Amino acid sequence: MVHQEVPYCDFNSHEKPGGELPGEALCGCADGRSGSRPAADLGRGIHSIFIGGGTPSLFAPEAIDRLLGDIRARLRLEADCEITLEANPGTFEKDRFRAYRQAGVTRLSIGVQSFNDTHLAALGRVHDRAQALAAVEEAAQAFDTFNLDIMYALPGQTQEQVGQDIATALQFAPPHISIYHLTIEPNTYFAKYPPAIPEDDTAYAMLDHITELTGVAGLDRYEVSAYAKSGHRCKHNLNYWQFGDYLGLGAGAHSKLSFAHRVVRQVRFRDPRLYMDNALAGHALAQDDEVARAELPFEFMLNALRLRHGFGLRDFSERTGLPLTAIAAALQQAEAKGLVERDFARVRPTQRGFDFLSDLQALFLSNAQ
Repeated sequence: MVHQEVPYCDFNSHEKPGGELPGEALCGCADGRSGSRPAADLGRGIHSIFIGGGTPSLFAPEAIDRLLGDIRARLRLEADCEITLEANPGTFEKDRFRAYRQAGVTRLSIGVQSFNDTHLAALGRVHDRAQALAAVEEAAQAFDTFNLDIMYALPGQTQEQVGQDIATALQFAPPHISIYHLTIEPNTYFAKYPPAIPEDDTAYAMLDHITELTGVAGLDRYEVSAYAKSGHRCKHNLNYWQFGDYLGLGAGAHSKLSFAHRVVRQVRFRDPRLYMDNALAGHALAQDDEVARAELPFEFMLNALRLRHGFGLRDFSERTGLPLTAIAAALQQAEAKGLVERDFARVRPTQRGFDFLSDLQALFLSNAQ
């Protein structure tokens, strides 16, 4: 998938002149020619599709329509299947969003990041404030459900500027906003040349301000980084956070599949040409590893504790195949530290647990030692 280079991003990024959609290779993975059992063979329906991992809005709506048609021909999509497309304001064209909806996309996710031109330039984004405003306005008219990605704790950003970004976003009454703290990832330009970013205490105050503003607008913080109106939570991401299974198609894509007595994680070849050649030959997997049982508690908690409502104890056993005794000691520690609250059915992170999520999740690492 085509992806623009940005200084904070460590995604699998490659240029492909012409932007042809490698549909045949993608569908080779979906119908089982990739060396892994597809969802159809597992007797599972598809509840959500997320077209992302790059800049898929570079592709014409006709190409997205063709891709979705090929997927429908190979996999069983549920009647209420959520189909999300990532869109970049820098690739925005009038009426294109409506054409994506006609192609079958039900939800748009727009990588706004900021409405401040200075901050957009610092992030290396190709769009400006005017393009972002135009894209969001069009999305609000074309889709019932759409998401805005907003970043905070940006180089030189003030609390007032964060408030201005959120206030601008809320003018469009978005049903969903994803809020991300700028993090400095290894092997990026920012890692080599670190910018001056707000201190941790300032960043915490920014997030509190964001939560307050979105709450007044009727958006509930149902996950650490996600705010949504009733009925507009992201079904696709909820599946990740609930430790559900997913099938990743495309160069560098990751999958997680659960079987009766094991959980496996798969990674497809990162290089697009290598991926396509191998997918069509029947072996697109670069890695296919079983998750060690001792690592399952931490893997589960890494996802489930991101949710405001936490997780059901029964769900832990069903998703991992482990008894509750596997997490009993860590849960007791977490409760003693005021990081979780629980009853006989559920475990939920407290506000303190949300604020110190990494510390809470780390308590379950001892189960993997």
